[in-house]
Order: sequence, then structure tokens, then C-alpha cells
Amino acid sequence: MLARRFASVLLVLLLAAPSLAQRVSDVRGTRHNLSTSGTGGTHAASGGTSEVCVFCHTPHGATQQDLGGASMRAPLWNRRVPDGATYTPYTSSSLDAQAILDGLSAQPGGSSKLCLSCHDGTLAIGNVNVLNGNANVSIPMTGTGPGGVMPAGEGVTSGFTRFLGTDLRNDHPISVTYSSALAARDGELRPVDAAQRWPAGSGSVIGVRSPGVKPLLPLEPTGNNGAGQVQCATCHDPHVRELDPAKGNQKFLRTQRFQEATPTGAHNAAADIICLSCHDKNSGLGVWAFSAHARPDVANETYRDAAAALREFPAGTPVWKASCLNCHDTHTVQGARRLTREGTDAPLPPGNPLAAKQGGNPALEKTCYQCHTSSASAVLNTVTQVPNIESEFNLAVRMPITTAEQGGSTQEVHDIGGNFSDGSLDCSGPTNRCGADMLESRNLLAQRHAECTDCHNPHRVVKFRSFTGGAAGISGTPDAAGTHRHDETTGYTHTNIASGVLRGGFGVEPSYASTSFQSLPSGYTVKRGDPGASVDTSVSASYVTREYQICLKCHSDYGYTDNNVYPLGTRPALGRSGGTPPGSNNLTVYTNQAKEFQAPVTHRGEGTKANSGAGSNYATNNHRSWHPVMDATGRNGANAAAFRAPWGNAIGTQTMYCSDCHGSNTADNSVVPPGGEDGTPWGPHGSNNNFLLKGVWNSTVGADSRGDNGPNANGLCFKCHNPNTYANRNGSGTTGFFNGDRGNLHAYHTDKIERIRCNWCHVAVPHGWKNKALLVNLNDVGPEAGRAGNEEWRENASAQAFNQEPYYLNAKLKVRNFATSGNWVDTNCGSNNSATTFGTNGNSTANGRDWMRDVCSNPP
Repeated sequence: MLARRFASVLLVLLLAAPSLAQRVSDVRGTRHNLSTSGTGGTHAASGGTSEVCVFCHTPHGATQQDLGGASMRAPLWNRRVPDGATYTPYTSSSLDAQAILDGLSAQPGGSSKLCLSCHDGTLAIGNVNVLNGNANVSIPMTGTGPGGVMPAGEGVTSGFTRFLGTDLRNDHPISVTYSSALAARDGELRPVDAAQRWPAGSGSVIGVRSPGVKPLLPLEPTGNNGAGQVQCATCHDPHVRELDPAKGNQKFLRTQRFQEATPTGAHNAAADIICLSCHDKNSGLGVWAFSAHARPDVANETYRDAAAALREFPAGTPVWKASCLNCHDTHTVQGARRLTREGTDAPLPPGNPLAAKQGGNPALEKTCYQCHTSSASAVLNTVTQVPNIESEFNLAVRMPITTAEQGGSTQEVHDIGGNFSDGSLDCSGPTNRCGADMLESRNLLAQRHAECTDCHNPHRVVKFRSFTGGAAGISGTPDAAGTHRHDETTGYTHTNIASGVLRGGFGVEPSYASTSFQSLPSGYTVKRGDPGASVDTSVSASYVTREYQICLKCHSDYGYTDNNVYPLGTRPALGRSGGTPPGSNNLTVYTNQAKEFQAPVTHRGEGTKANSGAGSNYATNNHRSWHPVMDATGRNGANAAAFRAPWGNAIGTQTMYCSDCHGSNTADNSVVPPGGEDGTPWGPHGSNNNFLLKGVWNSTVGADSRGDNGPNANGLCFKCHNPNTYANRNGSGTTGFFNGDRGNLHAYHTDKIERIRCNWCHVAVPHGWKNKALLVNLNDVGPEAGRAGNEEWRENASAQAFNQEPYYLNAKLKVRNFATSGNWVDTNCGSNNSATTFGTNGNSTANGRDWMRDVCSNPP
């Protein structure tokens, strides 16, 4: 009866126990059984030994020192141990332990040195100190590499080998002192207490073993003064095996190799992947758990059989279960940084995109391309809902994502974290969290480059239209996509709120001391960190709330030096590999988008606005103009018919995104990428058009034949602006360029000239401008072209046009005085017979229709 009761209690306990109970200490049934009874690929050959423990342990003659003479604390170790000074340790600018006194030992210690006595490949596996009373025995082995060492697996420089070598830069850091100081500085580590325990007090998950304290992940007292450090045996127990075959190869880990249940904001020792035991990517708020890479209702794609087999994943493993292992590997390909899986530029064999990489130089994007690529190259069975980013970066004009495009060295420019202070960011303090927030020094931004994590934090991206999630926050039902809402229908107001794929990124918000177009921003506020439970979407929030904030950290003088001199100045030059060729639209250098997009509140609406940057003679009825990327314009001189949906919905109050214009090519009548929701991705990754635009922007944009055949193909402007209004002699619709006599003056000019070009009258870089309606004024060429202002360019013939980078491209328009919207007359245009002129042409001093006949009958 007692025996039956005991059996019943035992059964209940087994059923109630977490999955950790499926692991048993049974080295005989593991790959570490190197005896003749071993079933792994490497074991003692016939005539070897049937002893299992002897390959590591001996009761007599154990190693007391490594080969360099350093004393060791070892469990009766039966192997020679290499000199610790022979190793090249892991290093990274975001490894905060390097910046903390006694935070990182230079060489492996503790159990790590013991593991490396086999896994570094310098000593034969069969060489032991003692066997059957005999000293220095070499046991015959099968399945080893040359010289009896660890076999190469898929290659000693691949990420699929346990021949780790002596270069450990591609292996998880060891001999790291896990302290409260390290956790505070990192910001995404479990906060251990003064005794190095987490949870505080109990140390049930992390801690140094002591009487009554048996942590799941034991630190080893190998640091200074016995401080607990992360060593190989913190995560691995070389004696354990998993009883559940469905969980696959567990790699001797003390907890789960995979995510075994839907992740939540709280740590679940029995179900969470082992990485989350130390790395708190949730920050207690479910940040990681609800991310697009972690939640089962989003990351439900499964691995192809060949890719799963290479990674030693169970067949059919979904992305959410692979969790951290999708992008990281604790022993990854040689050359990768930050343990990124397959994160190098090494070529793959032709026709085999799923093969293991062999070494190479760092290439972070290649980690992302494992999934974010074509269906033929992806490691996943289906990628319908996974944006194909790799193909975008292979287009003619693209962000500089490869190392060669960043300057040609073998090292990526991109480098997050680090112990730096650059005037806007202080990453040297004890709680800086710069690595967690993926921050870079602005000194690195000056060398033009892009990496996926410059715009996206893969631990924080969510599949919601807004970065704040839906009605239930980020824990609710995901949206159809993680990009911003853009329905080409009536009935809603388009915004510039950052989308879910930008959540938790790093950006900047410019501030301004002047409303003048000629002035640079006065400063920048860094936006960083995850919003957590906050739903604040204001630009004053401490985190990124707008797409442009991410763009402007590179495309402004936050990311480079700008002396505000034109036409050239100190801004970066065009002409890199994969970029827009220099000379396109006359441009040879970048422009400062933070300067251009400024949207002064005092310049909203119509009328005379002070200090636009225009010359003093042209202030009346004039004001700054801008595309509403940073803020709305407050102007509604055009009616809904002047725009394609949704831009006619809330004229004057709507806002827009940089990625509404920048990205791969779209249809003539839309900015939505081809293929709909799961088609070509949104975002400025690459394009076949210069300036990484969704259409053509050059001196051909407009219409020929009076617009009777529609606008010229693929013109960027007409993907938002209705060409029937702006480029057709019979154009309907109303814009600010209107009067009661002639009606739609765009249509009128298209008819009279028999064709129309946008750049004749509008600025060549139409982000924002010193004059209303983005109008050029050749009566008032100023500092933006290297002139003083109020200077008139001389022209007296139709074939003449003003070209000066960056803002004038075949420009023709001269404005004598600006009219309010809807009240333009012919005499508003023409020469002002200015006191100061420049250029080599003669100058027609006429105005109105007489001037137009002189210089606008057949413009270039």
C-alpha cells in the first residue's frame, strides 16, 4: 500500500514537473561518451577503451596546471590543458564588460579551459594523462579530424562545427564577471544582487553555487576575489541528455535550446529559451515576447528541412520556437560580429543557398537575408509574409549596406554601443544602455553606411501599423502588416506616426532657432529606447515616434559636418558604389534634410510670414513651404480633385512619411509597392530610380502634347498629385495656382506652352523651401546658390534656363510679387529689373505675358 502511494505521488510529481525534468544526467547516452560504446560520430576505435569517464576524469594523476604553468581548479582532469594565453577572446564595442574594471578576463578560465582542451583542436581527443595505470596514453579513435583532434563538421571556419579553434571572436564571451554593474550598464541583463544572484536573494536562476544555493545557471568563482563569472559550464552540462526526441539536439544545455511555449513578459525557466535566462529582452514589459520575431501568431513560418538539419533544429521548427537562434549562434561563423548567424560576406556554392558559410568578413545584413530574401534562397518554407529585403538591396540605387559600398575596407562601419561620448550621446556612464538601444556615435554616421539595425531593432519590431500597437497595445491581435497605414481611399487622415517595424529604434529630433530656410538646425535631441507601456506619440517623447527621426540621424548635420555653404560646402559627396551618380539633377553633394523639412508653426497657412529665408524684396504674401513630413502645412488652397487618394482627404492637416516617396519603383498612379500587402516591401532599401525614389524625378517630369496622352511615364510627382489637374490642358480641379479669369493656371500653361515641366517653376529638391508652394524665383537667387539674395539671374530667351545645384534644375520662373493662393495674375511673374543681376545672358526686363513670350515660349 505504501509502495503504491509512493508511486502515485511520484507520477503526480513527474506530470507536474517542468520540461527541465526531461533532462537526465547520463553521459553514457550522449555524444560525450567517447568510449567504444559511444554512438556519436567520434568515439574510441576497436581496441580502444570501454571506459566512459576516462576521457575527462581520473582519480590519480590529474592535471594541476595548464601548459603555461598556471594553476587550475579542475575536477580531477585527465587531459592536458592549453596555455590560456594562446586564445584570441571575443570582443565587441557593445560588450560592456570590457569597460568595467574586473568585468572581463583576458583569457578563458574555469570550466572553459577544460572544454577547450578538446574543442580548440590543438590536442588529440584520445590523449589522456592516465588509463589503466598507464601514463600519457593515446587512445585510438575514429571520427576525429587530422591528428586525432576535434572533427571539422561543416568546416572549421563555419558556424556548424565544434572545432572552435583558438580564435574565439565568433564564440560567446566567457570569463565575464556577471555583476550588478554589468547589468545596469547593459540594460538588458537580469539584475543580479550584491551576491550575484537572480532572482535577488534566491539565485534560483543565476548565481554562484554555495550551501543552499543551486542556481539553474551557475556562475563560476573564477574572477578577481572569487567573483562569479560566465564560463562554458554556466550554460552547458556535459553529462546531460534530453529524453524527449521531439525537442531535438539540446547541445548539453542546462535549460531549453528552443522556446517551448508562447513567450510572455515574465521569465519562464521551464519554457523560455536559455538565452532569456540572462538576457532580459522583455524588460519586464513583453517587448520581445510581442515582437514580430517572437510571437507564434506572427513568426509562424517553418524551416526548410535542409536548413533545419544544418542547424540541428527539429524538422518543421517555426521561427518563434527558434527564437534567438534565428539570428544568433553562440558559436557562429568565423568573421561574424555579435554572434550573428551566418553574418559574413562569404560566398555560397552555386545553386546551394542553404550551405554553411566558411569564414568571411562581417556582413550583418546576411543574417537578415536568411529569411528576408526570395523564396528560392530563404531558409524558410514560405516567405509570403516575410519582406524580401535582399532583392531590394540588389537594385541599381540602394543604401550603402555592403562593406564595399561603405568605403571598401574589410570591416563594416556600423558599430553600436561602445565607451564614447560624442556631445549628444554619453555612452560612458554606468547605466548608459547604449548597446541595448543600438546607438552609434555620430562620428561613425559621418562615414555613409546603412545596416538593417540602423532603422530596425529586431528585438522590438511589432506587426502593427503604429509603433504603439492596436487598441490593446502590442499584446493585441496583430495588424495585417507592420508598416504604416496607407489606404488609397477617402475617409481617413494620413499621418507620419512611426510604424511597428520602427518601434524602439534610434533617431533624432531637430530643434530650430530660426524659421529661415537659410539656417541650420540649432541642435538635435536623441530619441531612443522602447516605449514600453506608453502610448504617447508626440514628437517630444523620449523614444522614436516618427519615421523621419530615424532618417534624419544620417540625412542631416547630426550625421555629418555641414558648414552651410552653397553650392558645395562640406556635406558628403555623391558617387559611392550603388549610389546616385554625381551630376544627377546637377547634384554632386547631399543636401541637409533637417534644414529643408523644417515646418515652422508660424509659417502655416497663407499670408506674409516673417523670415522665410527669401530676399527682403519678396517677403509679402510669402512663407516657407514644405512637404508635410515633419508637420502639417495648414494650407488648403487645392481641392481634393488635385490629388490622388488619400492625399485629398485632409489637405493642410495630413502628414506623410519619407518612405511615401523613397523606395522601389511603384505604379504611375500610386506610391504603394507592387503586390499589395505581401508584395514588394515599403522602405528606402533600393530602387532603380536615382535618389532612391519610387519614380523618376528629373527634367522630364511633366507632360508633352498638352497632356492629351497623360503625363510622362513614371513621374514621381504624379504618384500623389493628380496629373489631370497639374499636367493636362483640360485639367479640372483647383490648386493655389488659379484665378477667376483663367481658372486652373497649370492647365492654362500646359495648353499655351503645349507641354509642362515641374522643375521650370519648382525647386529641384522639393523637401522644403524658402518660398511658398516650393516655387523658385530667379529674381531672388540667394545663399542657397552661393549668392547674396535679391539677385536676379539674367535671361532673355526661351532656351535659357538656370541650373545650379542643389536647388535649381532648368529653372525658369521669376516672381515679381507673390500672390495669395487663387489670386495669381500674369504680372505677378516676370523680371523685377533688379538692382543686382548675374549671369552672362542678356536680360528681359518685361513682365507678365510680354516676359513670358520672351523667355517661356519653348523652355528646355
